[in-house]
Amino acid sequence: MEKAIERAPVSSTSGRYTIDEAALHVTSVFTKKGEHAVLYHTADSDEDILVALGYKQEFKRDFTWIESFSVSFSVLGLLPSVASTLGYNLGYSGQAGSVWGWIVAGILIQSVVFGMAELCSSMPTAGGLYYATAVLAPEGWGPFASWCVGWSNFLGFTTGPCSLNYALASMILAAAEIAEPDYVTQTWHVYLVFLLLLFIQGLLAMNSTKILGYINIIGTIANMLVLFIFIIWLPVGAINHPKFNDNHTVWTSVQNGTEWPTGWAFIMGFLSVIWTMSGFDTPFHLSEECANANIAGPRAIIMTGQLGLYLGFAIILVIAYTVKDVTDVVAGAYGQPMASLCVQVLGKNPGLAMFALNIVAQFFVGQGCTIASSRVVFAYSRDGAIPGSRWWSKVNERTKTPVNSVWFVLAIGALLGLLMFASPVAIGAVFSIGAIAQYVSFVTPLALKLFFAGDNFRPGPWNLGRWSKPVGAVAVGWLLLIVPALCFPSVKGGDLNALTMNYTCLIYGGTMSFALIYYAVDARKWFKGPRVNVEHRIYSDPGSGTGSDRIVEKA
Repeated sequence: MEKAIERAPVSSTSGRYTIDEAALHVTSVFTKKGEHAVLYHTADSDEDILVALGYKQEFKRDFTWIESFSVSFSVLGLLPSVASTLGYNLGYSGQAGSVWGWIVAGILIQSVVFGMAELCSSMPTAGGLYYATAVLAPEGWGPFASWCVGWSNFLGFTTGPCSLNYALASMILAAAEIAEPDYVTQTWHVYLVFLLLLFIQGLLAMNSTKILGYINIIGTIANMLVLFIFIIWLPVGAINHPKFNDNHTVWTSVQNGTEWPTGWAFIMGFLSVIWTMSGFDTPFHLSEECANANIAGPRAIIMTGQLGLYLGFAIILVIAYTVKDVTDVVAGAYGQPMASLCVQVLGKNPGLAMFALNIVAQFFVGQGCTIASSRVVFAYSRDGAIPGSRWWSKVNERTKTPVNSVWFVLAIGALLGLLMFASPVAIGAVFSIGAIAQYVSFVTPLALKLFFAGDNFRPGPWNLGRWSKPVGAVAVGWLLLIVPALCFPSVKGGDLNALTMNYTCLIYGGTMSFALIYYAVDARKWFKGPRVNVEHRIYSDPGSGTGSDRIVEKA
């Protein structure tokens, strides 16, 4: 449910406003410290809420809820995201596994969507999940818990521009192979196109919030148009006879494409759904740039998650009914399952046209992810959690956006892209790494709220009421199921080698091990969680009783 709230300062003395977190329905780091923020100027409710969380207003709030949703839906990028991971769901469990996998995984993911929307309403700040973890963790564990979640969320977002633009570069060159059969793609061709895409997206992402809002509205419209063209064109334009697969193939016959038991292969195929449905947290990270954020943010999160569930299922259903040769799609000549699918179903020229539209949509997905990633880096750098934080936490004076963070994220993407020279499996690991990293950071604060927070959590104007705990429990169970599944290779025994190994554990585990060692050796001495940067705050003097005349002010 959601309700409007009024600006509610505790006291107003000589132009000084002491902010009451409870009256504003926010869960703040100040609660544990026994402090309150103080303002010496008139502020709107959005600034009041942000100051109550411990941060001063640095961005312009030029995003409306629809523009926040547009960035989120662009990051979701349903058709391009399904295209990027089509080889996993079709390859692991066939048409029936893809259909039922989307239904099962998509519904369970909604528990994370609704739980995150509730957190966003209570703590609408760019730090998002990392901030929520620090506040909801048991006494004394906040800094360590927020450090782990922050690094996991950081890893999930910074691998996004790499995986998305690697897929996009591969799509562009696959289209070239379809158009020119004599052309053979080389790995260095892919890498150069990949770098060019990163550079273009960096130039766009460094603009002002208002311009970014317009860009992402265009991206959302493009994604929706391409999605509906795909859903209509593939069934109508199919050249195969019969046009459609029978219901038994689509709904009943799960085809195991792995060397593991069929049930486990079905769960492994969830990767496509998980990776596709991992952009709905974006409005959380854009909270400080959005008006009426404690209601607009949750609304954008829910809308993204729900549309992702239903429209994504329509895409999967169309693919399941029209694909004829799964092996040709998964391991086809073009190296891109969606390219092979379009050509197989529509023929060469119509298939190339449909695939080209998908490429356009994919570009906007990468653009939205670059914007969201830079906000995550900015938020963690503001609290000193990332090496070089003083550079990445700067807000450009002209655009009022974190331009340095944009280029830092893209530089990381360029370095991760070098994995493509190792093997397709190695670069493919960035997809499952992003999925694990994101969902660990998504669900951890929900678990802390469920098991430890108690009355320390103050529901915002949008909340789940009595359904909060059941929804949180489902989300925690979901995480425990998918983490091992995403780490399994598709083969075992003698077929398992350096080229077929799943490197998710190595890369994700290695990065998180570095973060833990860094914390144990050095960061634990200075990292205390979210770093309050409001100009003035007060705390009660424990030896003087209570009252506004017995407070000590800190700048």
